[in-house]
Amino acid sequence: MTDRLIIFDTTLRDGEQSPGISLDAAEKLEIAEQLARVNVDVIEAGFPVASDGDFEAVQAIARKVQGPVIAGLSRTQVTDVDRCWDALRDAARGRIHVFISTSPQHMEHMLKMTQAQVIEATRTGVARAREHTDDVEFSPQDATRTPLDFMMEVLRTAVEAGATTLNIPDTVGYGIPWDFGALIQYIRREIKGDYVTSTHCHNDLGLATANSLAGVQAGARQVEVCVNGLGERAGNAALEEVVMAIKIRADQFPGIEVGVRTEELARTSRMVSRLTGYPVQYNKAVVGRNAFQHESGIHQHGVLADRSTYEIIDASAVGQVGSQIVLGKHSGRHAFKDTLAKMGITVPDDTMNAAFARFKELADRKVQITDADLEAIVAEEMGTSVEQAFTFGELEVSGGTVGTPRARVVVIRDGETHEATEEGDGMIDAACKAIKTATGVDGRLIDFNVSSVTGGVDALGDVIIQVEAEGVKVSGRGVSTDVVEASARAYLNAVNKVVRVRSRAEIRHADVGP
Repeated sequence: MTDRLIIFDTTLRDGEQSPGISLDAAEKLEIAEQLARVNVDVIEAGFPVASDGDFEAVQAIARKVQGPVIAGLSRTQVTDVDRCWDALRDAARGRIHVFISTSPQHMEHMLKMTQAQVIEATRTGVARAREHTDDVEFSPQDATRTPLDFMMEVLRTAVEAGATTLNIPDTVGYGIPWDFGALIQYIRREIKGDYVTSTHCHNDLGLATANSLAGVQAGARQVEVCVNGLGERAGNAALEEVVMAIKIRADQFPGIEVGVRTEELARTSRMVSRLTGYPVQYNKAVVGRNAFQHESGIHQHGVLADRSTYEIIDASAVGQVGSQIVLGKHSGRHAFKDTLAKMGITVPDDTMNAAFARFKELADRKVQITDADLEAIVAEEMGTSVEQAFTFGELEVSGGTVGTPRARVVVIRDGETHEATEEGDGMIDAACKAIKTATGVDGRLIDFNVSSVTGGVDALGDVIIQVEAEGVKVSGRGVSTDVVEASARAYLNAVNKVVRVRSRAEIRHADVGP
Protein backbone atom coordinates (compact mmCIF):
# COMPACT_ATOMS: atom_id res chain seq x y z
CA MET A 1 0.00 0.00 0.00
CA THR A 2 1.27 3.46 -0.90
CA ASP A 3 0.22 6.73 0.67
CA ARG A 4 0.55 9.85 -1.48
CA LEU A 5 2.26 12.84 0.13
CA ILE A 6 0.84 16.06 -1.32
CA ILE A 7 3.57 18.57 -2.17
CA PHE A 8 2.10 22.05 -1.78
CA ASP A 9 4.47 24.66 -3.22
CA THR A 10 4.09 28.21 -1.93
CA THR A 11 7.12 29.79 -3.63
CA LEU A 12 4.85 32.23 -5.47
CA ARG A 13 3.07 33.31 -2.28
CA ASP A 14 5.16 32.85 0.87
CA GLY A 15 8.40 32.67 -1.11
CA GLU A 16 7.72 36.00 -2.76
CA GLN A 17 7.33 37.52 0.70
CA SER A 18 11.11 37.24 1.13
CA PRO A 19 12.50 40.76 1.58
CA GLY A 20 13.38 42.34 -1.75
CA ILE A 21 11.54 39.87 -4.02
CA SER A 22 8.86 41.26 -6.31
CA LEU A 23 7.81 39.07 -9.21
CA ASP A 24 5.59 40.32 -12.02
CA ALA A 25 2.81 38.22 -13.54
CA ALA A 26 4.97 36.93 -16.39
CA GLU A 27 7.72 35.81 -14.01
CA LYS A 28 5.21 34.11 -11.73
CA LEU A 29 3.71 32.29 -14.69
CA GLU A 30 7.15 31.11 -15.80
CA ILE A 31 7.87 29.68 -12.35
CA ALA A 32 4.40 28.11 -12.13
CA GLU A 33 4.88 26.34 -15.45
CA GLN A 34 8.19 24.94 -14.21
CA LEU A 35 6.54 23.80 -10.97
CA ALA A 36 4.00 21.96 -13.11
CA ARG A 37 6.88 20.24 -14.91
CA VAL A 38 8.31 19.32 -11.51
CA ASN A 39 4.88 17.77 -10.85
CA VAL A 40 4.10 19.37 -7.51
CA ASP A 41 0.54 18.63 -6.42
CA VAL A 42 -0.56 22.14 -5.44
CA ILE A 43 0.73 25.58 -6.47
CA GLU A 44 -0.22 28.42 -4.14
CA ALA A 45 -0.18 31.13 -6.78
CA GLY A 46 -0.61 34.15 -4.55
CA PHE A 47 -2.84 36.26 -2.31
CA PRO A 48 -5.40 37.75 -4.75
CA VAL A 49 -6.78 40.44 -2.45
CA ALA A 50 -3.30 41.82 -1.71
CA SER A 51 -3.07 43.81 -4.97
CA ASP A 52 -4.36 43.97 -8.53
CA GLY A 53 -1.03 42.58 -9.71
CA ASP A 54 -1.33 39.57 -7.42
CA PHE A 55 -4.91 38.97 -8.57
CA GLU A 56 -3.87 39.08 -12.22
CA ALA A 57 -0.95 36.69 -11.62
CA VAL A 58 -3.16 34.15 -9.83
CA GLN A 59 -5.77 34.46 -12.56
CA ALA A 60 -3.20 33.93 -15.33
CA ILE A 61 -1.77 30.86 -13.61
CA ALA A 62 -5.27 29.45 -13.00
CA ARG A 63 -6.10 29.85 -16.68
CA LYS A 64 -2.87 28.60 -18.22
CA VAL A 65 -1.10 26.12 -15.93
CA GLN A 66 -2.29 22.55 -16.24
CA GLY A 67 -1.73 19.66 -13.85
CA PRO A 68 -1.42 20.90 -10.26
CA VAL A 69 -4.25 22.25 -8.14
CA ILE A 70 -4.04 26.06 -8.16
CA ALA A 71 -4.58 27.62 -4.74
CA GLY A 72 -5.09 31.19 -3.59
CA LEU A 73 -4.73 32.53 -0.06
CA SER A 74 -7.60 34.38 1.62
CA ARG A 75 -8.45 35.88 4.97
CA THR A 76 -11.74 34.80 6.53
CA GLN A 77 -13.63 37.92 5.40
CA VAL A 78 -16.33 37.01 2.89
CA THR A 79 -15.19 39.71 0.44
CA ASP A 80 -11.65 38.30 0.51
CA VAL A 81 -12.91 34.78 -0.11
CA ASP A 82 -15.02 35.93 -3.06
CA ARG A 83 -12.10 37.88 -4.53
CA CYS A 84 -9.88 34.82 -4.18
CA TRP A 85 -12.40 32.66 -6.05
CA ASP A 86 -12.74 35.27 -8.80
CA ALA A 87 -9.03 34.78 -9.49
CA LEU A 88 -9.25 30.98 -9.32
CA ARG A 89 -12.55 30.23 -11.01
CA ASP A 90 -11.00 29.33 -14.39
CA ALA A 91 -8.63 26.75 -12.95
CA ALA A 92 -9.28 23.11 -13.80
CA ARG A 93 -8.90 22.46 -10.07
CA GLY A 94 -8.97 25.41 -7.68
CA ARG A 95 -8.44 25.59 -3.92
CA ILE A 96 -9.22 28.42 -1.53
CA HIS A 97 -6.80 28.56 1.40
CA VAL A 98 -8.48 30.40 4.29
CA PHE A 99 -6.46 31.54 7.32
CA ILE A 100 -6.86 33.48 10.55
CA SER A 101 -4.46 34.08 13.44
CA THR A 102 -5.08 32.14 16.64
CA SER A 103 -2.13 32.86 18.95
CA PRO A 104 -2.59 35.30 21.85
CA GLN A 105 0.15 37.54 20.43
CA HIS A 106 -1.58 37.85 17.04
CA MET A 107 -5.12 38.13 18.43
CA GLU A 108 -4.18 40.87 20.87
CA HIS A 109 -1.80 42.96 18.79
CA MET A 110 -3.04 42.38 15.22
CA LEU A 111 -6.61 41.16 15.06
CA LYS A 112 -8.01 42.87 18.18
CA MET A 113 -10.45 39.94 18.34
CA THR A 114 -11.67 37.62 21.07
CA GLN A 115 -11.55 33.83 20.87
CA ALA A 116 -15.28 33.72 20.18
CA GLN A 117 -14.90 36.18 17.30
CA VAL A 118 -12.06 34.13 15.79
CA ILE A 119 -14.15 30.97 15.95
CA GLU A 120 -17.10 32.69 14.28
CA ALA A 121 -14.84 34.19 11.57
CA THR A 122 -13.40 30.73 10.92
CA ARG A 123 -16.89 29.26 10.48
CA THR A 124 -18.02 32.08 8.19
CA GLY A 125 -14.90 32.16 6.02
CA VAL A 126 -14.60 28.41 5.50
CA ALA A 127 -18.33 28.03 4.80
CA ARG A 128 -18.17 30.80 2.21
CA ALA A 129 -15.18 29.18 0.53
CA ARG A 130 -17.01 25.85 0.45
CA GLU A 131 -19.83 27.52 -1.50
CA HIS A 132 -17.31 28.13 -4.29
CA THR A 133 -15.31 24.88 -4.26
CA ASP A 134 -15.17 21.55 -2.48
CA ASP A 135 -11.37 21.96 -2.01
CA VAL A 136 -10.94 24.26 1.00
CA GLU A 137 -7.85 24.50 3.20
CA PHE A 138 -7.80 26.16 6.60
CA SER A 139 -4.80 27.43 8.59
CA PRO A 140 -4.73 28.73 12.20
CA GLN A 141 -1.84 31.16 11.80
CA ASP A 142 0.88 30.90 14.47
CA ALA A 143 -0.49 27.52 15.52
CA THR A 144 2.59 26.47 17.51
CA ARG A 145 2.13 29.41 19.89
CA THR A 146 -1.64 28.91 20.20
CA PRO A 147 -3.13 27.36 23.38
CA LEU A 148 -3.92 23.78 22.45
CA ASP A 149 -7.53 23.69 23.66
CA PHE A 150 -8.42 26.84 21.72
CA MET A 151 -6.69 25.67 18.54
CA MET A 152 -8.56 22.37 18.70
CA GLU A 153 -11.85 24.24 18.98
CA VAL A 154 -10.95 26.35 15.93
CA LEU A 155 -9.93 23.28 13.91
CA ARG A 156 -13.16 21.45 14.76
CA THR A 157 -15.11 24.50 13.64
CA ALA A 158 -13.21 24.57 10.33
CA VAL A 159 -13.90 20.89 9.63
CA GLU A 160 -17.58 21.29 10.51
CA ALA A 161 -17.78 24.26 8.12
CA GLY A 162 -16.33 22.21 5.27
CA ALA A 163 -12.52 22.41 5.36
CA THR A 164 -10.93 19.43 3.59
CA THR A 165 -7.32 20.25 4.56
CA LEU A 166 -6.17 21.36 8.01
CA ASN A 167 -2.80 23.06 7.74
CA ILE A 168 -0.78 23.58 10.93
CA PRO A 169 1.54 26.56 10.40
CA ASP A 170 4.67 26.97 12.46
CA THR A 171 4.49 30.60 11.38
CA VAL A 172 7.43 31.92 13.40
CA GLY A 173 9.61 28.80 13.36
CA TYR A 174 8.94 28.06 17.03
CA GLY A 175 8.50 24.29 16.68
CA ILE A 176 10.89 21.55 17.73
CA PRO A 177 10.64 18.30 15.69
CA TRP A 178 9.52 15.88 18.41
CA ASP A 179 7.09 18.40 19.86
CA PHE A 180 5.71 19.39 16.44
CA GLY A 181 5.31 15.74 15.46
CA ALA A 182 3.41 15.06 18.68
CA LEU A 183 1.11 18.02 17.90
CA ILE A 184 0.27 16.64 14.45
CA GLN A 185 -0.37 13.22 15.95
CA TYR A 186 -2.68 14.69 18.61
CA ILE A 187 -4.68 16.71 16.06
CA ARG A 188 -5.21 13.66 13.84
CA ARG A 189 -6.40 11.63 16.79
CA GLU A 190 -8.70 14.21 18.34
CA ILE A 191 -10.24 16.02 15.34
CA LYS A 192 -12.75 13.73 13.68
CA GLY A 193 -13.67 14.13 10.03
CA ASP A 194 -12.55 13.60 6.46
CA TYR A 195 -9.58 15.92 5.95
CA VAL A 196 -5.86 15.95 5.11
CA THR A 197 -3.40 17.16 7.76
CA SER A 198 -0.74 19.54 6.47
CA THR A 199 2.42 21.24 7.74
CA HIS A 200 3.76 24.73 6.98
CA CYS A 201 7.09 25.21 8.74
CA HIS A 202 9.34 28.26 8.89
CA ASN A 203 13.08 28.17 9.40
CA ASP A 204 13.76 30.71 12.15
CA LEU A 205 15.61 28.05 14.19
CA GLY A 206 16.87 26.17 11.13
CA LEU A 207 14.36 23.37 11.76
CA ALA A 208 11.79 23.85 8.97
CA THR A 209 12.71 20.69 7.07
CA ALA A 210 13.13 18.65 10.25
CA ASN A 211 9.73 19.78 11.57
CA SER A 212 8.06 19.01 8.23
CA LEU A 213 9.51 15.49 8.23
CA ALA A 214 8.42 14.99 11.84
CA GLY A 215 4.93 16.00 10.75
CA VAL A 216 4.92 13.49 7.90
CA GLN A 217 6.12 10.74 10.22
CA ALA A 218 3.26 11.65 12.57
CA GLY A 219 0.68 11.32 9.80
CA ALA A 220 0.60 14.62 7.91
CA ARG A 221 -0.01 13.94 4.23
CA GLN A 222 0.65 17.42 2.86
CA VAL A 223 3.78 19.54 3.28
CA GLU A 224 3.98 23.20 2.32
CA VAL A 225 7.37 24.12 0.90
CA CYS A 226 9.28 26.69 -1.15
CA VAL A 227 11.97 26.25 -3.79
CA ASN A 228 15.40 27.03 -2.28
CA GLY A 229 13.74 27.47 1.12
CA LEU A 230 12.55 31.00 0.28
CA GLY A 231 10.01 32.79 2.44
CA GLU A 232 9.44 35.30 5.23
CA ARG A 233 12.50 36.03 7.39
CA ALA A 234 14.65 32.85 7.42
CA GLY A 235 12.35 31.15 4.93
CA ASN A 236 10.24 28.01 4.68
CA ALA A 237 10.95 24.31 4.48
CA ALA A 238 12.81 23.72 1.20
CA LEU A 239 11.02 21.71 -1.48
CA GLU A 240 14.18 19.92 -2.57
CA GLU A 241 15.21 18.98 0.97
CA VAL A 242 11.86 17.54 2.05
CA VAL A 243 11.37 15.57 -1.15
CA MET A 244 14.86 14.07 -1.23
CA ALA A 245 14.86 13.27 2.50
CA ILE A 246 11.72 11.19 2.05
CA LYS A 247 13.08 9.48 -1.06
CA ILE A 248 16.53 8.73 0.34
CA ARG A 249 15.25 7.67 3.79
CA ALA A 250 12.28 5.66 2.60
CA ASP A 251 12.98 3.31 5.52
CA GLN A 252 11.77 6.06 7.84
CA PHE A 253 8.68 6.83 5.75
CA PRO A 254 7.38 3.41 4.70
CA GLY A 255 4.69 3.48 2.04
CA ILE A 256 4.99 7.25 1.41
CA GLU A 257 4.91 8.14 -2.28
CA VAL A 258 6.09 11.49 -3.67
CA GLY A 259 5.21 12.37 -7.26
CA VAL A 260 7.84 15.09 -7.80
CA ARG A 261 10.10 14.71 -10.84
CA THR A 262 13.32 15.11 -8.91
CA GLU A 263 15.48 15.45 -12.03
CA GLU A 264 13.91 18.92 -12.47
CA LEU A 265 14.92 20.16 -9.01
CA ALA A 266 18.26 21.76 -9.93
CA ARG A 267 16.79 23.49 -12.98
CA THR A 268 13.90 24.80 -10.89
CA SER A 269 16.31 26.07 -8.25
CA ARG A 270 18.33 27.97 -10.86
CA MET A 271 15.21 29.49 -12.44
CA VAL A 272 13.83 30.71 -9.12
CA SER A 273 17.23 32.11 -8.16
CA ARG A 274 17.49 33.96 -11.48
CA LEU A 275 14.00 35.46 -11.37
CA THR A 276 14.00 36.41 -7.68
CA GLY A 277 17.59 37.64 -7.55
CA TYR A 278 18.19 35.47 -4.47
CA PRO A 279 21.44 33.48 -4.88
CA VAL A 280 21.55 29.88 -3.72
CA GLN A 281 24.15 29.42 -0.98
CA TYR A 282 27.09 27.32 -2.17
CA ASN A 283 26.58 24.65 0.48
CA LYS A 284 22.78 24.44 0.08
CA ALA A 285 21.58 20.85 0.37
CA VAL A 286 20.64 19.08 -2.88
CA VAL A 287 20.84 22.10 -5.23
CA GLY A 288 23.86 24.09 -3.98
CA ARG A 289 27.00 24.47 -6.08
CA ASN A 290 29.03 22.43 -3.59
CA ALA A 291 26.41 19.72 -2.97
CA PHE A 292 28.35 17.18 -5.05
CA GLN A 293 31.86 18.67 -4.99
CA HIS A 294 34.76 17.15 -3.10
CA GLU A 295 38.06 18.84 -2.20
CA SER A 296 39.29 16.75 0.74
CA GLY A 297 41.81 14.16 -0.38
CA ILE A 298 40.16 11.36 1.60
CA HIS A 299 36.75 12.18 0.13
CA GLN A 300 38.17 12.45 -3.39
CA HIS A 301 39.85 9.06 -3.06
CA GLY A 302 36.53 7.58 -1.96
CA VAL A 303 34.30 8.98 -4.71
CA LEU A 304 36.86 8.12 -7.37
CA ALA A 305 36.61 4.52 -6.20
CA ASP A 306 32.81 4.55 -5.79
CA ARG A 307 30.35 7.45 -5.70
CA SER A 308 28.40 6.01 -2.78
CA THR A 309 31.32 6.41 -0.38
CA TYR A 310 30.52 10.09 0.13
CA GLU A 311 27.33 10.78 -1.84
CA ILE A 312 23.96 9.53 -0.60
CA ILE A 313 22.09 11.14 -3.51
CA ASP A 314 22.66 10.26 -7.15
CA ALA A 315 23.33 13.76 -8.50
CA SER A 316 21.69 12.99 -11.85
CA ALA A 317 18.46 12.21 -9.99
CA VAL A 318 18.15 15.89 -9.03
CA GLY A 319 19.58 17.35 -12.25
CA GLN A 320 23.06 17.93 -10.85
CA VAL A 321 26.53 16.71 -11.87
CA GLY A 322 27.94 14.30 -9.32
CA SER A 323 31.35 13.45 -7.93
CA GLN A 324 32.93 16.74 -9.01
CA ILE A 325 36.58 16.80 -8.05
CA VAL A 326 37.73 20.30 -7.12
CA LEU A 327 41.46 20.74 -6.88
CA GLY A 328 42.53 22.87 -3.94
CA LYS A 329 44.77 22.91 -0.88
CA HIS A 330 42.97 19.93 0.67
CA SER A 331 43.15 17.73 -2.42
CA GLY A 332 45.00 14.46 -2.39
CA ARG A 333 47.37 12.67 -4.73
CA HIS A 334 44.64 10.45 -6.21
CA ALA A 335 42.55 13.43 -7.35
CA PHE A 336 45.64 15.19 -8.72
CA LYS A 337 46.67 12.15 -10.73
CA ASP A 338 43.13 11.50 -11.95
CA THR A 339 42.74 15.09 -13.16
CA LEU A 340 46.02 14.90 -15.07
CA ALA A 341 44.92 11.63 -16.66
CA LYS A 342 41.66 13.21 -17.82
CA MET A 343 43.76 15.98 -19.41
CA GLY A 344 45.74 13.35 -21.31
CA ILE A 345 48.91 13.96 -19.27
CA THR A 346 50.87 10.96 -18.01
CA VAL A 347 53.42 11.62 -15.28
CA PRO A 348 56.17 9.08 -14.44
CA ASP A 349 56.13 7.87 -10.86
CA ASP A 350 59.52 9.45 -10.11
CA THR A 351 58.11 12.87 -11.10
CA MET A 352 54.68 12.62 -9.51
CA ASN A 353 55.80 13.43 -5.96
CA ALA A 354 57.65 16.58 -7.02
CA ALA A 355 54.78 17.69 -9.27
CA PHE A 356 52.26 17.09 -6.48
CA ALA A 357 54.40 19.07 -4.02
CA ARG A 358 54.50 22.01 -6.45
CA PHE A 359 50.73 21.76 -6.90
CA LYS A 360 50.14 21.89 -3.12
CA GLU A 361 52.46 24.88 -2.86
CA LEU A 362 50.49 26.70 -5.54
CA ALA A 363 47.10 25.70 -4.08
CA ASP A 364 48.12 26.89 -0.63
CA ARG A 365 48.41 30.41 -2.04
CA LYS A 366 44.77 30.14 -3.13
CA VAL A 367 45.53 30.56 -6.81
CA GLN A 368 42.72 29.40 -9.11
CA ILE A 369 43.91 25.98 -10.24
CA THR A 370 43.17 25.49 -13.93
CA ASP A 371 44.25 22.95 -16.54
CA ALA A 372 46.88 25.37 -17.77
CA ASP A 373 48.29 25.72 -14.24
CA LEU A 374 48.56 21.94 -13.89
CA GLU A 375 50.23 21.65 -17.27
CA ALA A 376 52.83 24.25 -16.32
CA ILE A 377 53.58 22.54 -13.00
CA VAL A 378 54.04 19.14 -14.59
CA ALA A 379 56.09 20.48 -17.48
CA GLU A 380 58.52 22.18 -15.12
CA GLU A 381 58.93 19.11 -12.93
CA MET A 382 59.48 16.84 -15.94
CA GLY A 383 62.42 19.02 -16.93
CA THR A 384 60.79 20.71 -19.89
CA SER A 385 60.65 24.43 -19.39
CA VAL A 386 57.31 26.05 -19.99
CA GLU A 387 57.81 28.41 -22.85
CA GLN A 388 56.61 31.91 -22.14
CA ALA A 389 55.37 33.12 -25.49
CA PHE A 390 55.54 36.75 -24.39
CA THR A 391 57.77 38.35 -21.77
CA PHE A 392 57.09 41.64 -20.04
CA GLY A 393 59.13 44.56 -21.40
CA GLU A 394 57.85 47.99 -20.47
CA LEU A 395 54.76 49.63 -19.03
CA GLU A 396 53.99 53.32 -19.04
CA VAL A 397 50.64 54.62 -17.79
CA SER A 398 49.01 57.98 -17.23
CA GLY A 399 45.69 58.82 -15.61
CA GLY A 400 43.91 60.76 -12.93
CA THR A 401 40.82 62.91 -12.65
CA VAL A 402 41.76 64.94 -15.73
CA GLY A 403 42.12 63.36 -19.15
CA THR A 404 41.58 59.79 -20.36
CA PRO A 405 43.71 57.05 -18.79
CA ARG A 406 46.28 55.72 -21.23
CA ALA A 407 48.80 52.86 -21.22
CA ARG A 408 51.79 51.98 -23.40
CA VAL A 409 53.00 48.38 -23.24
CA VAL A 410 56.01 46.63 -24.72
CA VAL A 411 56.11 42.82 -24.79
CA ILE A 412 58.79 40.57 -26.30
CA ARG A 413 58.39 37.37 -28.28
CA ASP A 414 61.27 35.44 -29.82
CA GLY A 415 63.50 38.49 -29.38
CA GLU A 416 61.09 40.75 -31.22
CA THR A 417 59.38 43.64 -29.45
CA HIS A 418 55.66 44.37 -29.82
CA GLU A 419 54.38 47.75 -28.67
CA ALA A 420 50.85 49.07 -28.28
CA THR A 421 49.15 52.10 -26.73
CA GLU A 422 45.50 52.06 -25.67
CA GLU A 423 43.02 54.12 -23.67
CA GLY A 424 40.60 52.77 -21.08
CA ASP A 425 38.21 53.70 -18.32
CA GLY A 426 41.07 53.31 -15.86
CA MET A 427 44.80 52.65 -15.98
CA ILE A 428 44.37 48.90 -15.41
CA ASP A 429 41.78 48.67 -18.17
CA ALA A 430 44.05 50.62 -20.52
CA ALA A 431 47.03 48.36 -19.72
CA CYS A 432 45.02 45.18 -20.37
CA LYS A 433 43.72 46.57 -23.66
CA ALA A 434 47.26 47.44 -24.72
CA ILE A 435 48.42 43.87 -23.96
CA LYS A 436 45.53 42.53 -26.04
CA THR A 437 46.66 44.65 -28.97
CA ALA A 438 50.35 43.87 -28.58
CA THR A 439 49.87 40.09 -28.27
CA GLY A 440 46.94 39.65 -30.60
CA VAL A 441 45.18 37.51 -27.96
CA ASP A 442 41.72 38.89 -27.28
CA GLY A 443 40.64 37.72 -23.83
CA ARG A 444 37.67 38.69 -21.69
CA LEU A 445 38.41 39.49 -18.05
CA ILE A 446 35.85 37.56 -15.97
CA ASP A 447 37.34 37.79 -12.47
CA PHE A 448 39.74 40.20 -10.77
CA ASN A 449 41.11 40.01 -7.25
CA VAL A 450 43.76 42.17 -5.64
CA SER A 451 45.24 41.62 -2.19
CA SER A 452 48.19 42.74 -0.14
CA VAL A 453 51.08 40.30 0.29
CA THR A 454 52.48 42.15 3.28
CA GLY A 455 51.39 45.00 5.53
CA GLY A 456 52.41 48.63 5.45
CA VAL A 457 52.51 51.33 2.80
CA ASP A 458 55.22 49.49 0.85
CA ALA A 459 53.13 46.31 0.58
CA LEU A 460 53.27 44.21 -2.55
CA GLY A 461 50.06 44.07 -4.53
CA ASP A 462 49.12 40.50 -5.47
CA VAL A 463 46.69 40.39 -8.40
CA ILE A 464 44.91 37.21 -9.50
CA ILE A 465 42.70 37.36 -12.55
CA GLN A 466 40.70 34.95 -14.66
CA VAL A 467 40.48 35.40 -18.41
CA GLU A 468 38.31 33.66 -20.97
CA ALA A 469 39.75 33.44 -24.48
CA GLU A 470 39.38 31.03 -27.38
CA GLY A 471 36.95 28.88 -25.45
CA VAL A 472 39.15 28.31 -22.39
CA LYS A 473 39.34 29.90 -18.96
CA VAL A 474 42.77 30.52 -17.48
CA SER A 475 44.10 32.37 -14.49
CA GLY A 476 47.03 34.74 -14.23
CA ARG A 477 48.95 36.17 -11.33
CA GLY A 478 51.15 39.21 -10.97
CA VAL A 479 52.99 40.77 -8.04
CA SER A 480 54.38 44.29 -7.82
CA THR A 481 54.51 47.28 -5.51
CA ASP A 482 52.44 48.99 -8.24
CA VAL A 483 48.99 47.43 -8.53
CA VAL A 484 48.68 48.54 -12.16
CA GLU A 485 51.91 46.75 -13.04
CA ALA A 486 50.81 43.70 -11.04
CA SER A 487 47.56 43.67 -13.00
CA ALA A 488 49.39 43.94 -16.33
CA ARG A 489 51.75 41.11 -15.39
CA ALA A 490 48.81 38.96 -14.30
CA TYR A 491 47.02 39.60 -17.58
CA LEU A 492 50.14 38.78 -19.64
CA ASN A 493 50.60 35.62 -17.57
CA ALA A 494 47.07 34.58 -18.51
CA VAL A 495 47.72 35.37 -22.18
CA ASN A 496 50.75 33.06 -22.12
CA LYS A 497 48.59 30.26 -20.72
CA VAL A 498 46.09 30.77 -23.53
CA VAL A 499 48.91 30.46 -26.05
CA ARG A 500 50.15 27.25 -24.38
CA VAL A 501 46.70 25.71 -24.36
CA ARG A 502 46.27 26.63 -28.02
CA SER A 503 49.64 25.11 -28.92
CA ARG A 504 48.83 21.88 -27.09
CA ALA A 505 45.50 21.62 -28.92
CA GLU A 506 47.25 22.12 -32.27
CA ILE A 507 49.79 19.39 -31.45
CA ARG A 508 47.03 16.97 -30.49
CA HIS A 509 45.16 17.75 -33.69
CA ALA A 510 48.29 17.17 -35.75
CA ASP A 511 48.87 13.82 -34.01
CA VAL A 512 45.33 12.69 -34.80
CA GLY A 513 45.58 13.76 -38.40
CA PRO A 514 42.82 14.76 -40.80
